Amino acid sequence: MRQKIVTLVGRPNVGKSTLFNRITNNRLAITEDTPGVTRDRLYAKASWLDKEFTLVDTGGLDPQSDDFFMPKILEQAEVAIKSSVAVIFLVDGITGVTSTDKQILALLRKMNPNIVLAINKFDSKESQENFYDFYELGIPDMVQVSGAHGTGVGDLLEEVVKYFPKDDDNEENNDEIKFALIGKPNVGKSSLLNCILGEKRAIVTNIPGTTRDSIDTYATIRDRDFRIIDTAGIRRKSKVTEKVEKISVVRTLSAIDESDICILVIDAMEGPTEQDTKVLGYAYEQKKGIIIAVNKWDLVEKDTYTQRDFVNEIRNTIQYVQFAPIIFVSAKTGQRVDNLIETVIKVYENYNKRISTGVLNDIISEAILLNVTPQDKGRRLKIYYASQVSTAPPLIIFYVNDTKLTHFSYTRYLENAIRKNFDFEGVPISIIYKNRGEQ
Repeated sequence: MRQKIVTLVGRPNVGKSTLFNRITNNRLAITEDTPGVTRDRLYAKASWLDKEFTLVDTGGLDPQSDDFFMPKILEQAEVAIKSSVAVIFLVDGITGVTSTDKQILALLRKMNPNIVLAINKFDSKESQENFYDFYELGIPDMVQVSGAHGTGVGDLLEEVVKYFPKDDDNEENNDEIKFALIGKPNVGKSSLLNCILGEKRAIVTNIPGTTRDSIDTYATIRDRDFRIIDTAGIRRKSKVTEKVEKISVVRTLSAIDESDICILVIDAMEGPTEQDTKVLGYAYEQKKGIIIAVNKWDLVEKDTYTQRDFVNEIRNTIQYVQFAPIIFVSAKTGQRVDNLIETVIKVYENYNKRISTGVLNDIISEAILLNVTPQDKGRRLKIYYASQVSTAPPLIIFYVNDTKLTHFSYTRYLENAIRKNFDFEGVPISIIYKNRGEQ
């Protein structure tokens, strides 16, 4: 059965991103008065009453445009439209029917017959005067809306959900693995996404900064459900000049917040950089699962020690994520991309791993015997017991006699003792201390 996906299409600058934000009740899409800002498809969950669906915002369509990106935007829209249960065709009520609208509609009818016409900006006088002109498009489901004010959106969604399968009551999968592809621009994140999915789900070019929005893609791979977020690359602050770029940086950080796992994509020809440490540092601070993918490995001239030396360079440059697995891949050839997915699944399982209190305290007791706790001014730290209180990420509380006696080096020792006995590869372990009796 076709998934409940609804795609929003229209020519540039008719207000698709504004309506997208209104329906999904968030600020995922970048909204600017610049035609063509939304290039890739943008996915978000949405609902109307008890009907849940995924809404897709596409780039503005203009079949006659000579814009470099337009063929690829059209390609993206076609994939989304063909996978949808319904299409919202948004037009500008003030401008009225245009030749571009007619061309887009001709394309739509070849891909998906379930079309709902949304006439935007209907709260203006011009839109009211132009309303009857839209009957010539021959779409029976026609609704006036205002994306900016939310007027008519409920009526629009009423028409959309009529196309939903009657017997589709799929429940949301809470075991969905959410991971984000992060890193500098032009390191191959979109290409890697396409390789993982086996289809061109994101626009790929050699121009840095092509992906401005973050693209949420839902896929099932190896019987596991994934939500994959291909983020816009974060540039150095001095290079973030366009307002659109600045919003993209915020969205990238938001994408990290929404993820379970972050995959830092590094260009093998360039190696790890200071900018990589900054973007990964945010993921580490948010306690996300972390994997490092070295892309374009097929372009590197290799000898016996090339991979080992590259690993050492990464470990020395990004020292705070020694627990992160490093996978050498090629989005172009598909080299080790299967291994990357296997690693994502493994890290996700580690991210949700729980250690029983009894076993955990046996490990800690043995660690204390091998290396006694620190002391200060004649007072020694006493660890009464430890307990893992949560997963995703793992959080362990140590109940002690005095938290002021703790030391970061001993905390690291205890963490290493835990990692030695349990596979927490790719996962940051949070350790906090509390005085005994403290809640």
